Amino acid sequence: MIVAETNRLLILKFTLKDAPFFLELVNAPNWIKYIGDRNTKTVKAAEERIQEGHLKSYQSTGFGFYKLLLKTENNKPIGTCGLIKRDTLDDVDIGFAMLPGYEGLGLAHEASKEVIKLAKQQFELKRLIAIINPDNKKSIKLIEKLGFTFEKLVKPFADDEELLLFAKTL
Repeated sequence: MIVAETNRLLILKFTLKDAPFFLELVNAPNWIKYIGDRNTKTVKAAEERIQEGHLKSYQSTGFGFYKLLLKTENNKPIGTCGLIKRDTLDDVDIGFAMLPGYEGLGLAHEASKEVIKLAKQQFELKRLIAIINPDNKKSIKLIEKLGFTFEKLVKPFADDEELLLFAKTL
């Protein structure tokens, strides 16, 4: 089911059939470097992550992470962008990731603008946050281009890693 569309992208909900693509995405070098290795090494593990994360989020909140399909490449899945309500943070978090070869092309920006529009219009959110590894300069630049401003340092996960928290009022 198409959630939204941009000039270059189709934005769809994940399904269990997306496990091979999701497995590739979460094992991409920049995912591991900036988001972290979640020990998802098999298609079955990817299916479980989709089931426990994406599908549960769609049910409980109405939103979640979406897969991004590139229209000019026969709707090839090339990344993800979406919203997540984390128990450890007060506000809904926006996130994005691309496969190698599709970073730096403005696709995450294009998808994020559309997801922000959904957050405001469809889900009636008043504020979004983004948490980013301090070393991830490209994501920091993108989130600032989207109108987010730095607020504080946070440690939202058990690994105790300090992340930058950016926020935007919608």
